[in-house]
Amino acid sequence: MAEASGGAPLAIICGGGSFPGAVADAVAARGRRPVMFGIKGWADPAVIGRYAHHWIALGQAGRFFRLAKAENCRELLFIGSVLRPPLTALRLDWHTIKLMPRVIRFFRGGDDTLLSGVAGVAESGGLRVVGVKDVAPELFVPEGVLGQRQPSPRDYGDIDRALKLIATLGPFDVGQAAVVADGHVIAVEAAEGTDHMLARIAELRRLGRVTAPAGVGVLVKAPKPGQDRRFDLPSIGPRTIELVAGAGLAGLAVTAGSALIAEAEKTIASAERASIFVVGVREPGVAPRAQ
Repeated sequence: MAEASGGAPLAIICGGGSFPGAVADAVAARGRRPVMFGIKGWADPAVIGRYAHHWIALGQAGRFFRLAKAENCRELLFIGSVLRPPLTALRLDWHTIKLMPRVIRFFRGGDDTLLSGVAGVAESGGLRVVGVKDVAPELFVPEGVLGQRQPSPRDYGDIDRALKLIATLGPFDVGQAAVVADGHVIAVEAAEGTDHMLARIAELRRLGRVTAPAGVGVLVKAPKPGQDRRFDLPSIGPRTIELVAGAGLAGLAVTAGSALIAEAEKTIASAERASIFVVGVREPGVAPRAQ
């Protein structure tokens, strides 16, 4: 993996959530200037307003390139939540209109195709697209248990089954999360996202459709096989802990080195209070680290 350019300002296209701010903080702590490009309707003004920032609408590629050039940015990172918009919702400027045949092609594919297409558009404008691992590797979950609560052998069995399920569904460009309880698949993330999936499990439990006792079952999050690791990585934070507890699960597992954690200390403290384990596990096919 090529290293990110040292002192040049980093353009950060920001969707929703707290991760744009966390990445900017990490970049600034390394002595590099983040320049935030908030997507209208998604980015939180309180998150991006702490740094140099501009607002852009989806479809304003020309405006973005002009601003990024004026800020002397040579690299670009995408971070934060954005739902796939319909083509009719794009606010096209002239630069994007010229790219429309290309845009239509990658809109017809899945999310991975769409994101790779967007990266190609960015790189056609002279910017190198980087990932979080290039600029803020400290935001990734390490391998091992975070906190005091330990998964049981049954939990590890559920984790293994969920990882295999996510890997199997990967070619279909389905979500990055699954819930398995005592060997039974309870839910698979799709278009609703992890938060709504966990809320659905809580409701199914209330209705008696989930029969596993409280404290049984694991949420597992992992990237899809072959996924471009510059985009849309699995992530957890304090809200995830709250929803895992509400769903009556024993804990959660994410793939070490490829899943992000927001507000790590707060997240781990919340898990301790809720008696929920959090563990970073090795991705299938990834060799152990040398001792």
